[in-house]
Amino acid sequence: MKDIQNLKDTRNVDIQKVGIKHLELPLIIQRKNSSNQVVCAKARVNVSLPRDYKGTHMSRFVEVLAEWKNKNLLGVDIKGCLEKIIHNLDAESGELEFKFTYFLDKKSPVTGLSAPMSYECLFEGRIEKGDYKFILGVEVPVTTLCPCSKEISDNGAHNQRAFIRVKVSYDENEQVWLEDLIELIESCSSCPVYPLLKREDEKYVTEKAWDNPKFVEDVLRDVVIKLRNHLVIKEFQVECEAFESIHNHSAWAFQHEIKS
Repeated sequence: MKDIQNLKDTRNVDIQKVGIKHLELPLIIQRKNSSNQVVCAKARVNVSLPRDYKGTHMSRFVEVLAEWKNKNLLGVDIKGCLEKIIHNLDAESGELEFKFTYFLDKKSPVTGLSAPMSYECLFEGRIEKGDYKFILGVEVPVTTLCPCSKEISDNGAHNQRAFIRVKVSYDENEQVWLEDLIELIESCSSCPVYPLLKREDEKYVTEKAWDNPKFVEDVLRDVVIKLRNHLVIKEFQVECEAFESIHNHSAWAFQHEIKS
């Protein structure tokens, strides 16, 4: 059959990224305790396309992902999977991203009751000019309490749920565990968020936030300092967004740094 994609294109436009998005498939996540967690992930995979090519071969993306899934390597060997995709599509560069929900059993702070806590995460691999870069991302819900509100009010202070979103990059021969990154992020908030709270726990988290008021700027700076001091992480991006309880807007702060 005639393959239209293999025809030459004459418009003289290189395409930087072309591929597929929102492909759902199971992904193997290696946990810090040496076990695995299988999650449902949404994949985005793309390659560069030279100006002479009319189109890329979309089916080849899925073929390679299915091959890695059948080998139980999907999520374990992102670099190898991406290298195979680039090779099969005769491309110079490519990206492979997985977004997924990761679960950790988390104990309430006083009663010690355990329940699953969900975190939105991502793995991303990039290859450009032969160089590989891996990015680990996580979104962590936390509590913040407004220092200004506490200072000026006779009774109480407004607090809110906030999200700290972090992306980090490091050498491929190193390892940063999701569990450790989540713990680092939660320690920079007014108080962590828990999936299960009894009365004793609710008292604890309310008073902990009261004793530890923070603006989004405070949260961001505390995360940035910890990431700067991290011995493995080479580059990071931090975003803190507080869904204000007394305003019709969010408070927001952002930082991106590459270590020298």
